[in-house]
Amino acid sequence: MAQLLFLAVLIGGGWYLYRRFISDAQKLAHRRRQAEREQQTGAMGTLEKDPATGEYRVRKSDEE
Repeated sequence: MAQLLFLAVLIGGGWYLYRRFISDAQKLAHRRRQAEREQQTGAMGTLEKDPATGEYRVRKSDEE
């Protein structure tokens, strides 16, 4: 029974790490595509609208 629990934990942990790796890879690919688009257009950054104030500001790289 202990072996079965160990195997279940091992498989669950492996699945969690796999899903986390995939989501991180997708985020990096999205950032790379966005940086390529900004470079092609000559943009200095991406603007986003603040819903509270209605003002536009440059999106920080850690906000995705």
